[in-house]
Amino acid sequence: MFSEDLYFTSKHAGRLYELYAKDLPIIDYHCHLLPQEIYEDRQFEDLGEMWLAHDHYKWRAMRAFGIDEALISGGATYRDKFLAFAGILPRLAGNPLHVWCALELKRYFGIDEPLDATSAPHVYELAQAAIAERGMNPSRCIEQSNVEFIATTDDPADDLRYHGLIAAQNRKYRVSPAFRPDRALNAEKPGYPEYLSRLGAAAGADIASFRGLVAALEKRLAYFKGFGPPINDNAVTQFEWADYSDGDAERAFQKARAGAPLSRGEINTYRSAFLCEMLKLYSKHGFATQLHIGAYRDANSAMSAAHGPDSGFDAIDDAASVRSFGALLNRAGSEAPLPKIIFYPLDINQYEAFAVLATVFCGGDGSASGGDRRNGDGASGDGGSKGGNGANGSGGVRGKVQLGAPWWFNDQIYGISKQFESVSCLYPVALSVGMLTDSRSFLSYPRHELYRRALCNYFGTLLDRREYFSGERELGAIIGDICYRNAKAFFGI
Repeated sequence: MFSEDLYFTSKHAGRLYELYAKDLPIIDYHCHLLPQEIYEDRQFEDLGEMWLAHDHYKWRAMRAFGIDEALISGGATYRDKFLAFAGILPRLAGNPLHVWCALELKRYFGIDEPLDATSAPHVYELAQAAIAERGMNPSRCIEQSNVEFIATTDDPADDLRYHGLIAAQNRKYRVSPAFRPDRALNAEKPGYPEYLSRLGAAAGADIASFRGLVAALEKRLAYFKGFGPPINDNAVTQFEWADYSDGDAERAFQKARAGAPLSRGEINTYRSAFLCEMLKLYSKHGFATQLHIGAYRDANSAMSAAHGPDSGFDAIDDAASVRSFGALLNRAGSEAPLPKIIFYPLDINQYEAFAVLATVFCGGDGSASGGDRRNGDGASGDGGSKGGNGANGSGGVRGKVQLGAPWWFNDQIYGISKQFESVSCLYPVALSVGMLTDSRSFLSYPRHELYRRALCNYFGTLLDRREYFSGERELGAIIGDICYRNAKAFFGI
């Protein structure tokens, strides 16, 4: 049976969670929910569909157990897919799916009996009855989870039509776009010339040069700002810094624009120039920037080709260079103030290295470049001075460059707890902007509960060890900042 003491090993953890974390609203500043689905608010009909239509976490586990693909991403009914998944759930000891599924059944359907092959038909019928009785739809799931803000992931060429329609509905929660220029970054991929045409049409420009590309993206940044807080998101894979000149960047761009294959060196040159110019634009327009680092995309190329992207065939890349990202920030910060930045390394062994790199680019008095005084902020009213951002620094901005929450494969108890234990020694955990869902499912919000439970257990352990001396009032304020207030301040919500 599900226990409300989940993850609490400290004698103080449960009290900290109940008093300071449990009831705080959720700021979901990075997810892959579809704005159209949020707007249309279609009634869900089947728990199997809610759980298994898009969830590559579950697909990956089912494939590992040898379940036929028809019961995973194929043509079987969602009831049969649900029964197949339920049959392996008891065997997922230690896997976050075991916990997530228990939380979702408990929180959304009021079901807390163990799910296995025997109980699956009964649990399925209970869930189906709850869906029919409560009229479950995206809005109900979002509101029931106490979500205050959602940032979706949107291409620069998107017209953001559904964001405008959602805003006109005056919902209890807010939905904004996050600017994600992956297709413009990945110039070596098929379809890049066609994408330039689409982006140019959206920006009202003929993109004929690298500078023209940057100008078109700046127009789209300005357009996105009309739909909510300025938030940016970037997936950066296989990045190796290459110091470049304007001519180097232009030559690589022209080859890609013509559809010619790029060498590894030209890819590095183009990506270095692109990311550097975009960091300067993000700073100019006040965009908080998220850098997702180290995904090994389409590792099983045959299966990816058969089933499409994001279908469970990506992996963790251990080749992401901390030095390359340091060189990127160093050059961008020498030419303009840096924007607010969050690092999300997928390789768990790089937590500490990126945390330390973040500290290197915090600080500065703003004297080198005059500063951008729009970015001052502070949580809990304690120290958010309105100073400018110096070149290679962050004068006056709390936690301006920081390590993000454990991402993707790491958003489970081990990855979260490891980050608290190791990174807090190197970067003040009190400045963290907390958890995100990074999900396509409207039932994923218990991931925030999991994170908050782990956080309170970590702080409770500090109290157990007599390692924190400033009192529970201060500790409660830190918990509230991490779970809610820091994100609101950082993203300007």
